[in-house]
Amino acid sequence: MDWEPLILTLKLALLTTGLLLIIGIPLASWLAFSTSKLKPVVETLVSLPLVLPPTVLGFYMLVAFSPNNAFGTWINEWFGLRLIFSFEGLVLGSILYSLPFMVQPVQSGLAGLPKSYREASYVLGKSKWVTLIHVLLPNSKPALLTGVVLSFAHTIGEFGVVLMIGGNIPGKTKVASIAIYDEVEALQYDTANIYSLILLGITFCILLTTYLVNGGYLKNIKR
Repeated sequence: MDWEPLILTLKLALLTTGLLLIIGIPLASWLAFSTSKLKPVVETLVSLPLVLPPTVLGFYMLVAFSPNNAFGTWINEWFGLRLIFSFEGLVLGSILYSLPFMVQPVQSGLAGLPKSYREASYVLGKSKWVTLIHVLLPNSKPALLTGVVLSFAHTIGEFGVVLMIGGNIPGKTKVASIAIYDEVEALQYDTANIYSLILLGITFCILLTTYLVNGGYLKNIKR
């Protein structure tokens, strides 16, 4: 069995989750506390991947980032990035597709905190950013952990988006979900079963750990 798709999948999931933390936390904070009229529009855009077929998102990314498109050409010329059929493209597609799995849990966790936490921090002269990092997020650990785990697990299971934008290039864009599809197409069910069992085991252990940690954390809060 080729282990490269599994290694590539874990690499993609780790990198995507890390970048989603950087992008998702400020966005979730803004959505949790903003009164802007644009908030419903932003929430809709963030939530689209939850209901949109992954092939639709992958198709439009394929068109937008194609070298035959002006936008794709601009990215290639100015940043030296070719996002179609590349690992970088997989990362970008995974970020867009898994964004709601990071943003929504963190947003709910922050919105559920007492308003007095922020007010007390502001009275002490702390900025909004310091308040978010040192006051609000430490009190939203279950929500933050849920966002991290869901983003990681969701990225591991991606198929439609990564296939559309990355194709099926061994060692470059061929992740585990595509490898499973290839093995089934070749009637190699034993190998497909091994890939599937490994992914099932990884996601089960991650989710179980999350429930155990969050459950213990909530019990400590009650005490």
